[in-house]
Amino acid sequence: MGVARTQSVALQGLSGAMVDVEASITAGLPMFKLIGLPDTSLAEATHRVLAAASNSGCSLAQSRVTANLSPATLPKYGSVFDLGIALATMAAAGSVSPRSIATTVHLGELGLDGRVRPVLGILPAVHAAAAAGARRVMVPVGNLAEARLVPGVDVIPVSSLREAAIRHGGDFTPVEVDPILAAPVAPRAIDELDLADVIGNHDAVRALIIAAAGGHHVYFLGPPGAGKTMLAERLPSLLPDLDEEAALEATSIRSLTELGSVSELVRRPPYESPHHTASAAALVGGGSSRIRPGAAVRATHGVLFLDEAPEFQPKALDALRQPLESGVITISRASQQSRFPAEFQLVLAANPCPCGLFGVASSECTCNPGRRRAYLNRLSGPLMDRIDLQLAVDRLAPAQLLAAGEAPRLTSAQGRQQVETARAVARERFAGTGWRLNGRTPSNWFTEGPGRLPKRVTAALERHYQTHAMTMRGYVRVLRVAWTLADLDGATSPGAEHVGGAIALREGRPA
Repeated sequence: MGVARTQSVALQGLSGAMVDVEASITAGLPMFKLIGLPDTSLAEATHRVLAAASNSGCSLAQSRVTANLSPATLPKYGSVFDLGIALATMAAAGSVSPRSIATTVHLGELGLDGRVRPVLGILPAVHAAAAAGARRVMVPVGNLAEARLVPGVDVIPVSSLREAAIRHGGDFTPVEVDPILAAPVAPRAIDELDLADVIGNHDAVRALIIAAAGGHHVYFLGPPGAGKTMLAERLPSLLPDLDEEAALEATSIRSLTELGSVSELVRRPPYESPHHTASAAALVGGGSSRIRPGAAVRATHGVLFLDEAPEFQPKALDALRQPLESGVITISRASQQSRFPAEFQLVLAANPCPCGLFGVASSECTCNPGRRRAYLNRLSGPLMDRIDLQLAVDRLAPAQLLAAGEAPRLTSAQGRQQVETARAVARERFAGTGWRLNGRTPSNWFTEGPGRLPKRVTAALERHYQTHAMTMRGYVRVLRVAWTLADLDGATSPGAEHVGGAIALREGRPA
C-alpha cells in the first residue's frame, strides 16, 4: 500500500497539458475520493473505476483511495483520465508495477465491464504528450490508428483494463474480450463537386480562383437560383491539398469534434455550411464546463460558407470579425480559456432583399427600399469591411444558359493548377517570413515593407480611399487582392491594372 503515479493529458482547445495522476491507498473507512478540479463527468470516474477494477479481478471496494490530478489549478474534464486513475490505483494497491505505469501516458474511458472505450481528442492529446517528451502512450484499441499518426511515440493499444494491467506486470490470466471500436468517419461528398458543373457565371468563377489563390473572403449577392451555393460548394475543390502541419491541425480538430476512426491525416480542405439558425456559440464555439469548437474552427484551412447570410443572428455574424483578422478564436470562461485555430476562408451569400426578386427581370419585388436596406444592413459594416471580393451574381436568361452550356467550361483540376501556380509564386516571395498567402500577410508588408507599390501604381486606390470613405483595412485588402491578381497573371508585382481590378472586385464589379 502506498502512492503510485502515472500521467495523462488535459486538453484546452487544441493544446494539451500533462497531468500527473496520483493514487494513494490508506487505512480507514472504504471510500474513493477524486480531487484536482474535475468536472462532473470526470468526478463520476470513481464509480467507473471501482466497477471496472472489480470486473477485472482487482476489487478496490474495501480500500480508502484518494486520487489526485495535478496541477490542481488546471481545469480537467471528460472521461479520458479513467484508465490512468485505475492503473495508478491498482499500482498503489500492488497489483501492477508502479515503475511501469510511471513511464507511460494513459488515455481512455472505462466501461463498467472493464473494457476501454475510445475517446475524443486522442490525436491532439498524443501530440501534446510527444511534445512534452513522452515516448510511450497507452490508448484504447478504437483510437489506435489515430494515435499512430503522431511519429516518434510507442503506442500501446488495449481493449480492457485487465489487458492494461497485464501489460504493466499484473499477475492476471488473460481474458479475450470484444474491443469497443469507433465507427469510421464518413467521407465528405463535397470533395466530389467540380467547377465544370457551373454554367456561365464566368466572373464569379474567376472570383473563386482569385479567392483560392490568395486566401481571400468572398461575398455573393444575387437572387435565388443564380448559383451562389453551387459556386461556394466548389471553392474547396480549387484549394490545394493541405501540407503536413495544416493536415495535422485539421485532423486534430476532427479528432476533437467527431468520435470516429481517423486512420489518416485530413488532406483535403474542410468545408462547413451551418444553417442560418446557428448561434454565436455554434459558429465560433462555446460551452460552460467544457468549451467545444464551432463551425469556424472546424473549417480551419478550408471554407466556411454562410448561405442566406442576412438571416443569421447579427451577434453570431459579428463574432466572426476577430478570427477573420487574427486566424485564432479564444474563448474565455471563469475557470478556463481555450484557444483554437480559425484560419478559414469565409464565403457569404445573400439575396438582394427578403423576397429575393429585386432586380430580377420579369419579376416584381414586393419589398420597399427601407426594407431592402434593413435586410442587407444585417451584415454589419465592420464585417463587410473584412470581405475582399464582393460580387453580384445574376440569373442566366434561357438564351444565355443554352449558349453557355455549349461553351467549354473550366474544371476544378484546371482551376486548381492555376491556384497552385499562383501560390507557389507567393511562397517564393514570402520565403523566410512564415507567411504563405497574400490574404494572411500582415498589413505593414504592403504599406511599409517590400510590398509597398509606387505612387503611379496606387494612384487610383489613393483617389478611391479619399473619395469613397474607404477604411485603412479596406485599403490594405485591395492591395492584397492586387498582388494575387499579379500572381495569377505571372507578373513580378502588381501594375495599375491589377490595383484597378482589385478595386472593382471590392465594389462588386468583375475584375
